[in-house]
Amino acid sequence: MKKRHLRGLAALLAVSLCLGACGRQKESSSADSTSAETESVPVETSSEMDKTGQYPLDEKTGEAVIKGEAFASAGPTEDNARVFYEIFVGSFSDSDGNGIGDLRGIINRMDYLNDGDPDSGLSLGVEGIWLTPIFKSPTYHKYDVSDYYTIDPQFGTMDDLKELIALCHERNVKLILDLVINHTASNHQWFLDFTKAHQKGDTEDPYYDFYSWGTQARLSGRTFSRISGSSDYYECNFWGGMPELNYDNEAVREEMLKVAKFYLDMGIDGFRFDAAKYIYFGDDPASAAFWEWYIAELKKIKPELYTVAEVWDSDSITQLYYPALNCFNFTVAQSTGMYVDAARMGNVNTLTGYTEKYLKTVQAMRGDAMIVPFLANHDTDRSAGYLTLASGYAKVAANLLILGPGSPFIYYGEEIGLKGSRGSANTDADRRLAMLWGDGDSVKDPSEATYNQKNQQSNGTVASQIGDGDSLYNYYKKLIMIRNANPEIARGEYTSLNLEGTNVGGFIASLDGSLCMVLHNTTNKSVTLDLSQIGGGHFTKLAAFIGVTSFEDPAETSLNGTTLIIDPQTSVVLR
Repeated sequence: MKKRHLRGLAALLAVSLCLGACGRQKESSSADSTSAETESVPVETSSEMDKTGQYPLDEKTGEAVIKGEAFASAGPTEDNARVFYEIFVGSFSDSDGNGIGDLRGIINRMDYLNDGDPDSGLSLGVEGIWLTPIFKSPTYHKYDVSDYYTIDPQFGTMDDLKELIALCHERNVKLILDLVINHTASNHQWFLDFTKAHQKGDTEDPYYDFYSWGTQARLSGRTFSRISGSSDYYECNFWGGMPELNYDNEAVREEMLKVAKFYLDMGIDGFRFDAAKYIYFGDDPASAAFWEWYIAELKKIKPELYTVAEVWDSDSITQLYYPALNCFNFTVAQSTGMYVDAARMGNVNTLTGYTEKYLKTVQAMRGDAMIVPFLANHDTDRSAGYLTLASGYAKVAANLLILGPGSPFIYYGEEIGLKGSRGSANTDADRRLAMLWGDGDSVKDPSEATYNQKNQQSNGTVASQIGDGDSLYNYYKKLIMIRNANPEIARGEYTSLNLEGTNVGGFIASLDGSLCMVLHNTTNKSVTLDLSQIGGGHFTKLAAFIGVTSFEDPAETSLNGTTLIIDPQTSVVLR
């Protein structure tokens, strides 16, 4: 792990008030504000909120400018422990007026995602972007590829992708592609050639064994469909339009190495691998062994490669894949996950204890292993449906996600409370609805969507939230800045704190001899803690706090000696 140079503890001060040593804040102009001891160091107050509870607005963009020492970046991120942003490309931003999001639309929105200045306070500040499949495909979602070397015309051109790569790298943003290699589209030329070979019975044809196939006697436990004009069957465990490649065939393996190399040579930083456990259906050890070989080959090309796999299963199965690559953590995600349970006033100690155990397990397998958490993604119901703004749960869950270790992922629109759920619909399109920019962007919902747009009206748009200091958008922005100002959170050695008798929980993170403590009070009551009783007596600085308290009810979160008061639904960072 590369060392990051800190600007010193003086760079972790408050936005709004100068405090005496160990002094208690008596009044705050913002529920979401930050506070700290200053040791008589003056605090820059030019970006303090005004009396209406708003941050100053940038004259050109109208965006709230969030600055201050507590948000100062500790320097550029050099490793993979980054906050990523998942973009379902066709639903994000439309540049040409046809209603379909495209690569040019993403380029146009880069200032929203990351403006290249971590201290500007004028962008969301994500340091990684995951694009869902952009290759030529017959469907709106593109998870069935018909040509890996062609950008789908709906999304743009290869030159657009190259421009986006260059722009991301200028701003220290890693760009990863969704690489679907378990299966292709049924109109891929490989499958057409495979079909012809079986129709002719030509076992010498190089495409005869390109896909997994069998006879009727071999159908048990897997899904097969008849090869047109043949008595043979091809494997298609998702549906008939997604035939599965045969990875016992060396030619298939080599073709998929060529695909990845093509994009790595272009400058792509890595990949999200779809359906990773299905390479050998029902045989996780064989699938995991494939990924060990594949990732080792890719790291010969790019040692710093960013990879994350979709292994939608229990931790005991997911961890079979960790010797090769990181995997999304489904245990903490979705409506039944640990983040939601803790955010809804559950016991945070359960989450932090689990996180410590998880990290120790995967890092024993591979030294640079990370946890890759999320709340929701394109295959799940959106979190705004069960983590509402009115309850405060949306902000509390964001605290747990962003102020934690590893590489958390935000699903596009999560930062504005975008909604979407499958319900009784026979499509996932309702989970992939159009981003609500509120500025005339012509992007539309996928053609298959049936979601009632009246349900989207309550949380607002980017335009309605961007100048509101209390908005969910600005809350996410502040969280990311706090995380970046305290690099121990993302990449430090993690030790959970077991606070018996309370649902408040947290952890201590150590990085290159520097320590910070993060505590989460997800309950609806203020909590007073004696830090000396929980091994935290040497933490004397309240570097930052962020919570749900309204502007009309000023925050009381404070540190006085070893006595820490944490407001309801509030998280603190101590140094």
